[in-house]
Amino acid sequence: MNFESYRCVGRGRTEFQKAVAVERQQSAKLWELRAALDLARLWCDQGKRTEARDLLAPVYNWFTEGFDTPVLQDAKALLDELT
Repeated sequence: MNFESYRCVGRGRTEFQKAVAVERQQSAKLWELRAALDLARLWCDQGKRTEARDLLAPVYNWFTEGFDTPVLQDAKALLDELT
């Protein structure tokens, strides 16, 4: 990976973290899950599996219905992979 790639990844991580924080602040749980899922995927790609699971699990576990929706299915699949 070259320097420019590292900058892009760093910028992406920062933007995903901001998105998670904003959605959490607004109590927009579905959007928070989407942002957390994207950031967790990025962290998985970087070998940060524990951080990815620690971020994604509490957001996913907040939900009590809608488990047939694609975003919840994707989050469950990633969590299963991380366990």
